[in-house]
Amino acid sequence: MTGKDEKDTAALEELGRIFSLQRRAHETEGPPDYNTRMEILDRLLTIIQNRTDEAVAAMDADFGSRSTAEILVAEIYTTASGIRYLQKNLKALMRTRKRASNAVFLPGRSSVIVQPKGVTGVLAPWNYPFYLALLPLATALAAGNRVMCKPSEFTPRTSELMATMISEILPPEGAAVITGGPDVGGAFSRMPFDHLLFTGSTAVGRMVMGAASQNLTPLTLELGGKSPALVCPDYSLQTAAERIAAGKSFNAGQTCVAPDYALVPTTKAEPFAEQVLACWRRFYPTITDNPDYTAIINERHYERLAGYLAQAREKGATVISLKTTKSDRARAMRKLPPSVVLGATPDMDLSREEIFGPILPVYEYQDLNEAIRFINARPRPLALYLFTERRKNREKVLVRTTSGGVTINDTMLHVAQDDLPFGGIGPSGMGAYHAREGFYAFSHCKAVFTQKSPSAVSFMRPPYSYLLDKILRMLIG
Repeated sequence: MTGKDEKDTAALEELGRIFSLQRRAHETEGPPDYNTRMEILDRLLTIIQNRTDEAVAAMDADFGSRSTAEILVAEIYTTASGIRYLQKNLKALMRTRKRASNAVFLPGRSSVIVQPKGVTGVLAPWNYPFYLALLPLATALAAGNRVMCKPSEFTPRTSELMATMISEILPPEGAAVITGGPDVGGAFSRMPFDHLLFTGSTAVGRMVMGAASQNLTPLTLELGGKSPALVCPDYSLQTAAERIAAGKSFNAGQTCVAPDYALVPTTKAEPFAEQVLACWRRFYPTITDNPDYTAIINERHYERLAGYLAQAREKGATVISLKTTKSDRARAMRKLPPSVVLGATPDMDLSREEIFGPILPVYEYQDLNEAIRFINARPRPLALYLFTERRKNREKVLVRTTSGGVTINDTMLHVAQDDLPFGGIGPSGMGAYHAREGFYAFSHCKAVFTQKSPSAVSFMRPPYSYLLDKILRMLIG
């Protein structure tokens, strides 16, 4: 047995042990009160602030090279901001809410009690390994749950750091990070959690859903898909190109809500491509040694992306990439230059699969109806980006397309709004988290009716009278 096998075996044993600890603690101790939850969130926020430099170093090492600025804004700041949102709104989110009672059953009272689901799981991906693990974990804790988190094996340093951090602020019966490979991840998805949140690809999401169904485990699935960027004729081509270029190259395109492809008016594909490339040249004067440009996570994903480009060229598309003077070294460092693809056809892999890298296909459309048909002919995306100043265009696209979320006149920024839900629909996901929707995803909203005396219901018990029959028919109308 190899060292890795031994480590995974130990992780599998630890998985069952910690689950039992958390289940027992939930049953014997009950849900934590408001003050306890606030204290837990305070501890989590403090340790994130204190370990920021370690987290930056770990993610940079895991990727081989990752932009510090991108880590700070997309991993550290977003996590801290999300925790502060939970703290600010926690009292209101926990509050029992009164509901209206049917007039026939007055003076009875109706209410909804918000309670934790119990022992919850978080399966986190590699592309934003800190944010997509710790924000769901914080949300589950805020909702009063016990939490187990399984981060990706592709980012081992970040995973180990998070495991250490969580162990320093909470005992394992409160929260724990479980490390390990695919076998551990598979076993994790089969655990009888009271709720499981998975972030990752649609293909793996199907497997997670199948595994969770064996226990009827409620799921939140945050998947991906091909998120379009639709540029209307009235909008500045230069501004749209700059904002789409920025969204596409952030984290080297390894973002579930990155603009996957661009739709531009007929005859504007080449001018748009030139503007995008000009922006990338300005953003990244060099590629290989540029600390602002992130590497592809591993060799397999680099080869997948390079294969998309090679196939597109073979099938007649025009591929324009940023030049690098040190191509061999860039290849060794997995620094894939950002590329625009013109003339892509439906039979190409980059037209069918989520790209998840710095490659931007550009398609043309005749009118807005054709662009909408193009989007609707494909699986519903996680995000949609619309560039227009015209209210009529906005309303038409918002009403006639369905996506997880929308940013108008920019890309990805709806995800950064703490008070907006984040989630997909259909192939791009199920359910939502962030904001109050995240809190309620990890909560059970329990209906409670309290009977009063005297009660009109007493007149609705056998033996049924003629008067009751007349009253009920009158109420039915």
